[in-house]
Amino acid sequence: MKSDIHPNYRDVVFYDTSSEFKFLTKSTIETNETTVWTDGNSYPVYKIEVSSESHPFYTGKKMMLDTAGRVEKFNKRYAKK
Repeated sequence: MKSDIHPNYRDVVFYDTSSEFKFLTKSTIETNETTVWTDGNSYPVYKIEVSSESHPFYTGKKMMLDTAGRVEKFNKRYAKK
């Protein structure tokens, strides 16, 4: 196997900025920032905007769309004259 061709696979903290949620997992993502985790060790941190803590599908705060209104609008726009 060739050496030095694989990315650095390490522990990384992902930080959801919208819900202040952090989780530790392994990743090859490159980042310059670090943070101290609950175990006292310092890990690279990567900021994300959406995670399972803040996504409407996973939190149950899914917005209901007005599909009937959209169908009527479509039919009105493309109805044969």
